[in-house]
Amino acid sequence: MPTAVRIAELEQQNAQLSEQLESLKRQLEWFKRQFFGAKSEKQLVIDPAVQGNLLSALGVATPPPAETIPTATVIYTRHKRRDNAVTDSGLRFDETVPVNTIVIGDPAIEALPESARACIGEKVTYRLAQRPASYEVMKYVRRVYKMIATQEIVTTVSPPTVLEKCVADVSLLAGLLTDKFLYHLPLYRQHQRIQAAGIQVSRGSLTNWSSRAIDLLAPIHAAQFAHVRQSRVLAMDETPIKAGRREQGKLRQGHFWPIYGEDNEVVFPYATSRSHAHVPTFLGAFLGTLLSDGYEAYAAYARNNTAVTHAACWAHCRRHFEGAREAEPAAVADALALIGSLYRHESIIRDHTLEGERKRAYRTAHSEPVAQAFWRWCDDQCHRPDLLPSNPLSKALKYARERRVSLQVFLSDPEVTIDTNHIERALRPIPLVRRNWLFCWTELGAKQVGIIQSLIATCKLHGVDVYTYLVDVLQRVSQHPAKDVIDLTPRVWKTKFAHAPMKSDVALADQ
Repeated sequence: MPTAVRIAELEQQNAQLSEQLESLKRQLEWFKRQFFGAKSEKQLVIDPAVQGNLLSALGVATPPPAETIPTATVIYTRHKRRDNAVTDSGLRFDETVPVNTIVIGDPAIEALPESARACIGEKVTYRLAQRPASYEVMKYVRRVYKMIATQEIVTTVSPPTVLEKCVADVSLLAGLLTDKFLYHLPLYRQHQRIQAAGIQVSRGSLTNWSSRAIDLLAPIHAAQFAHVRQSRVLAMDETPIKAGRREQGKLRQGHFWPIYGEDNEVVFPYATSRSHAHVPTFLGAFLGTLLSDGYEAYAAYARNNTAVTHAACWAHCRRHFEGAREAEPAAVADALALIGSLYRHESIIRDHTLEGERKRAYRTAHSEPVAQAFWRWCDDQCHRPDLLPSNPLSKALKYARERRVSLQVFLSDPEVTIDTNHIERALRPIPLVRRNWLFCWTELGAKQVGIIQSLIATCKLHGVDVYTYLVDVLQRVSQHPAKDVIDLTPRVWKTKFAHAPMKSDVALADQ
């Protein structure tokens, strides 16, 4: 083989190895950031003079600074929620547990003269109730009477309970769900706290009660899900959860598919996989704009439904450029400056509470020129002869350019947000679940988690106290008309029932 040919081959091989080495170095740096680096996506504030020069060079006007919003210090008291207890065979407790006695009489009988009635005994029912950071037992004393004239034995009716033949008070059920799904306290920890309070209870009972209580809330979740699907703009995402046994010692990988509606409602339907087929299953006959990250399932769904417009997330686009910072710091700085300019315009829109046509007009006048400058910059970068396909910047550019149409939807539709950060905030409890109680033992359990998390997350979005809401609806659901179940969703409940919610007996005893 001629020496010149051999030298050319070695040079080519050396170039390939150098490129591979650089790629591996970038991967190593990425892994180091995941383990040891900061995860925040917050951008550093650049000197306005430098930022203005950079944007001017790119042909974009510098956004005016956002107005400073006056702030005030708000002082409030946060009440700590409580826990639960009970056994399979009945309620057991020691003398250290406070007992609140409620005597239930029959006003019609007690109105009779004493010569017409005689109290010959009592029937006692115990229920486990809950207070913030404490437990107590509710003792119900139902008097038994013998009618002198007829010799008939009568007694008062036992007070209604949420779960039939269950010693758990509604305050305990609501606290059980609140502690586990809002404060992420696993049942085994709640069980330990109950035992420390002097009450003997089976851990299996706690699981059974929480499951039965969530089943009562399933119709409310279904009504909320149906209303969410009627939104004109939806945001959708997916997040993993271990649920169901796959084989000995291993669990299946399932997924929640959170869907965020335009009335600040969110639902968490569960599916056994991340398959594209689940998107049309959950969205049904949805007509409108679907906002999502870059997962192909959402774009494919929009392509197959002409009445659906797909909008992409700028935050996910920015993350790809963030990943290329080490390889191309100067170029990435330009990209982040342009994307940051879009976000500053969104901040101005929020500060001035622009809505509807005013919001669309502002985006057209200010945000659209920035977006066009960003695409021109992307085109210029793609023509760089030194930019190899393996470079992270090349991958970021490809990601953005492939979604150009979807990334610009927010410019013409004022109801579409610039990113999916709002749904990522709403689904945050699921990653916390994975860090606290780790997994769902069955797929049915995962579906129940989706039901209760949908209602709790929506309560938080509407400023509804979760414990108060659960105490009310768990009692109200059995007597509320089925055709009006939408009234019990947090969004509607806030306006119809929040001013006078139903309370538990333990709360009424304190009045």
